[in-house]
Amino acid sequence: MKISTKGRYSLRMLLDLAEHKNDGFVSLKDISQRQGISKKYLEQIVTLLSRPDILRTNRGNKGGYMLAKEPDKYTVGQILRITEGGLSPVSCLEDNPIQCDQWRECKTLPVWQGLEKAINKYLDGITLQDILQDFKKSGADEYYI
Repeated sequence: MKISTKGRYSLRMLLDLAEHKNDGFVSLKDISQRQGISKKYLEQIVTLLSRPDILRTNRGNKGGYMLAKEPDKYTVGQILRITEGGLSPVSCLEDNPIQCDQWRECKTLPVWQGLEKAINKYLDGITLQDILQDFKKSGADEYYI
């Protein structure tokens, strides 16, 4: 499994919105400048994330985007499932029930199921808030002259 640019940038965009949650609606132009991601690419990402439980949108002069919920309500797993279409390490686990003709005889299936379980548990255990707090704890957000 490899997380695409779309998945990574979606996470960065939502983290940016979480950091600026008290600023009201945030424009894609501002996110683009802060994150170094093209506005055009962010527009594609917004299309994927434009759901009432993920983003709130506002059009017009003071338009932009904001999180629909608090940052502690979004998990990395949830975000990546939306942008990546799933987190299965092998294609045979993407369908439920498993559609592979050989699943009953597959000796490696438990390995892939265990890996999938570990991936989901790990990514569902990290929220946007967790990432922001860990970043602040590391002191990476401090600037010294």
